Amino acid sequence: MVLPIVAYGDPVLRKKAKEITKDYPKLQELIENMKETMHQAYGVGLAAPQVGLPIRIFVIDTAPFAEDEELEEEEQNQLRSLQKVFINARILEEEGDEWAFNEGCLSIPDVREDVFRKPEITIEYYDENFEKHTEKFSGLAARVIQHEYDHIEGVLFTDKLSSLKKRLINSKLRNISKGKITVDYRMRFPEMKKGR
Repeated sequence: MVLPIVAYGDPVLRKKAKEITKDYPKLQELIENMKETMHQAYGVGLAAPQVGLPIRIFVIDTAPFAEDEELEEEEQNQLRSLQKVFINARILEEEGDEWAFNEGCLSIPDVREDVFRKPEITIEYYDENFEKHTEKFSGLAARVIQHEYDHIEGVLFTDKLSSLKKRLINSKLRNISKGKITVDYRMRFPEMKKGR
């Protein structure tokens, strides 16, 4: 089932998400719904807070990035096959020199900006079967994971922008939170307080 994606301005996007246990109600159904929602919106990642749940789950599918012909074949192959579920994830280490990449977010449609992140990460997480893993990722794969990880920490990619960039996109962000935007996927906008 395709779930509505929560828009910028909703408080759930600012909460540090809580860990869950393997007996979380309807966990497999939630994971499948998140994957379906991500694919329907042409995303490469989706975190539970983006569907209104402040819990530590995110899903990624980096296959769309594999079409980038500027990437080396090894990275294309890695991206093509990287479809994962991360539960109760913890980034243990971020390494290397920060590099910029133009990021966007399904909760913040029509806003794309260069964000600096480190190129290599080590992350500990549980998969959908609640088996524990510690893995290293690099390049675009690491970036997608870092972006989704930020969501479960209550951080948005716009938080990483300079104060000037933030001022330049401020009116766009206000319009998104008010639902003054057209997207081709289901969204849920924060309820505006009466009198505004």
